[in-house]
Amino acid sequence: MITRRQSLALAAGSLAAGWAGASAAQAAPSLHDLAQRSGRRFGSAVGAGAPGTLTASFDNARYRQLLERECGVLVHENELKWYVLRPEADRFVFGPADRIAGFAAERGMGLRGHTLIWHHPQWFPAWTTTHDYGARPAAEVERLVLEHIDAIIDRYGAIDSWDVINEAVDPADGSLRVTPFSQRMGGPEAVMDLAFRRAREKAPGAQLVYNDYMSWEAGHETHQAGVLRLLEGFRARGVPCDALGVQSHIGSGNADDSVGFDTARDDNWRRFLDEVVGMGYDLVITEFDVHDRNLPADVPARDAAVAALARRYLDLMLSYPQMGDILCWGLSDQHTWLQDRWLRDDRLPKRPTPYDADYRPKPLREAIAAALRDATPRRTA
Repeated sequence: MITRRQSLALAAGSLAAGWAGASAAQAAPSLHDLAQRSGRRFGSAVGAGAPGTLTASFDNARYRQLLERECGVLVHENELKWYVLRPEADRFVFGPADRIAGFAAERGMGLRGHTLIWHHPQWFPAWTTTHDYGARPAAEVERLVLEHIDAIIDRYGAIDSWDVINEAVDPADGSLRVTPFSQRMGGPEAVMDLAFRRAREKAPGAQLVYNDYMSWEAGHETHQAGVLRLLEGFRARGVPCDALGVQSHIGSGNADDSVGFDTARDDNWRRFLDEVVGMGYDLVITEFDVHDRNLPADVPARDAAVAALARRYLDLMLSYPQMGDILCWGLSDQHTWLQDRWLRDDRLPKRPTPYDADYRPKPLREAIAAALRDATPRRTA
């Protein structure tokens, strides 16, 4: 049995180790500095959501300091998604997105754009199902999409990489998802092609990305096949898509009934990536984190397993010269989307990001740094 004195000593030792780690991280090169050595950028998502929520990381001064120390590029977590930015057909709410864009501009940081269209019926705003599309519904959808893309790109012209389409492939069967817009335009391809072509017109120098969560774990093979068909279709139709955004939510599966932690199929994943780059696409890691839902409660053991898996994954991804920027979907466990869904059986807080809830660096931070140090140089055009 551990005595109270022993418990206090352990706590003090843990805190001292945390302070030492934080000091070392501050003294070491930033993750963005390390990424730049191979021609890439490192960054993170940041959210300007409702105060006091997981998506309100921008309101946290310590989080902003962490962004400044580690990042060279930021991405809005939710602020550019239709249901936040355009809650009604004739009304845009730019304020939250403006705050993040202004912060990035003031500090000389780059911006990624997420996302022009989230092609998933669950995430379209409610008004898109009840909207009066009139006698020519396809034309009205086209008007809405073009108006939306024009408004966003005109306002945020500094964004140099856009997730034009997000999550169009149904992982269950690899088919393209049906949305309120695709139903009225004659199919998903019409909506996606329109969006990419307009984005190229409005932002001719920006990287245009298709973004999805097909993953290297077992069970994602059908999803991967669907994404390959989508990318092949883009090439056949001359759609100006430059890169595949690989969300990279790795580790435990994102489901309440997920089992295991590392179910990766490395060889299969490399074959998938080889096909993607073989079609002439670049790669971007757009939403990296390591879900520890199915790992033991012991924090050192959990952190070690998370770091080891991250290093293996990033080493594989960064072996491709077509691999570009790397963005985490949050830098601190205090503000990660994984805290309030697919809960651990023991209900302990999750530890999927490079810094803990007290903003101390974890082994995951060093795993990312090591992978960046050893990365294959990025191919330049």
